[in-house]
Amino acid sequence: MHTPIKLIPESYNPAPSLQLDPAVSAPDAPAGEATAVGYFVSTDGDAPAELGLGKEALAAAGFTGAAGQTLVIPRADATAAVAVGAGAGATRTADELRDAAAAFARAAARHAKLALILPAGHGLDGALAAQVVVEGALLARYRFNALQTAPKDVTVESLDVVGAGDGAAAGAARGKVLARSAALARDLANNPPGHLTATEYADFATEQGPSFGLTVETFDKAALIELGCGGLLGVNAGSFEEPRMIVLRYKPAGVPTAHLALVGKGIMYDSGGISLKPSDPMHLAMKMDMAGSSAVLAAMTGLRDLGATAEVSAWLMCTDNMPSGTATKLGDVLTARNGKTVEVKNTDAEGRLVMMDALCLAMEETPDAIVDVATLTGAAMAALGTLVGAVIGNSQDLVDQVTASAQATGESAWQLPLETRYLPQLNSDIADISNMGGPTAGAITAALFLSEFVKGTPWAHLDIAGTMKSDTDDSWRPRGATGYGTRLLSDLMLNFAKVS
Repeated sequence: MHTPIKLIPESYNPAPSLQLDPAVSAPDAPAGEATAVGYFVSTDGDAPAELGLGKEALAAAGFTGAAGQTLVIPRADATAAVAVGAGAGATRTADELRDAAAAFARAAARHAKLALILPAGHGLDGALAAQVVVEGALLARYRFNALQTAPKDVTVESLDVVGAGDGAAAGAARGKVLARSAALARDLANNPPGHLTATEYADFATEQGPSFGLTVETFDKAALIELGCGGLLGVNAGSFEEPRMIVLRYKPAGVPTAHLALVGKGIMYDSGGISLKPSDPMHLAMKMDMAGSSAVLAAMTGLRDLGATAEVSAWLMCTDNMPSGTATKLGDVLTARNGKTVEVKNTDAEGRLVMMDALCLAMEETPDAIVDVATLTGAAMAALGTLVGAVIGNSQDLVDQVTASAQATGESAWQLPLETRYLPQLNSDIADISNMGGPTAGAITAALFLSEFVKGTPWAHLDIAGTMKSDTDDSWRPRGATGYGTRLLSDLMLNFAKVS
């Protein structure tokens, strides 16, 4: 087998977002340094005098104040005023404020120094208001340009959130950490598969993890054989690239309030293996089949800065899934870490195979709960589209905590049932279980497969196949990898309570 030639500079950085450090603040009044200042205008109220235009002049320019609308108004002093549509009424929800900040930041795309003036009586706690504004503005301006020789995008250098209220400074700082984490997840998922292999991913985690207070262990092919990780090794069998398991650990300064285990699917590129995918736009997106692992890693980088009190352990299962003369074949039987045998009926149902080993390893540490994140099934996307993830679990308490975090972060998730009457679809004539169910309920049968490896422990599964990417520029979700799950997991880890 010949070594592939890759003309990639040694200095290539797969996570350029980590080099950015925008200054965020929450003053009571504009500091005067911003070159673009945003003002909220509702459909049923007067325009702020500072904007320089009244409602009639704005209406003549086609601006009504509807949510999502913006109008850039040049000024003689080179500072642009931006009218930001607020919709009807005076109060705002966190989602509305995050979206409005994103609309403002997009409208001010040519400006590096921004200020957004929040309306009096916006209705949110000051810390939360500042947090979601920072999230919305920074995430809206995210771009992955590591491979562009002359990028034209203007990065945000500073952002003032004015008039948020008490606690705004702490909220703005929190929003910056959460935006940084989500941007990191996007970076990693946006990388071409030839630029970020499993081994390079492990090297990146090893290099960066300690700077965020994480301990990192990586396991190569020989170590995985010793551990008996037959699922990860079986999926990797057709690849030239070695697999890696990345284990991340965070421990708080004091006595941990709980121990949460995370599992992330890290398929660096999914061709489908012998069950080859069709060559279509979705196949092109399979560099993002590691988005579950990137969400886990990225969320954990923020735990120290956010003051998380729970202990968190994570297993990222990383390999590509390729067809070759050595690839796992349909009908082969793989043995999981815990000895359970699995008949492979479809090599494109590979995510559950690598994750079963991680779930076994997580179970051995007896955590209080396990949450896994994976771009697992097209069935989840067919059911819920591209804006809503699927959550399934064996503990309603834990599922409720996941959905509460989804609602708090604007990363929507909807519960699907763990319907055990579908379990016979996974029967095998020659092994303990098969990796493929029937033609329907694919998201549920995939979860049922995973549930066989977590019996006795509260567990929730987040299927992000539909939400991993955006095909359009949508509010704070630019085209490409979304980083979905990163802020959701961050919120969950910060607020996790032991399941009774």
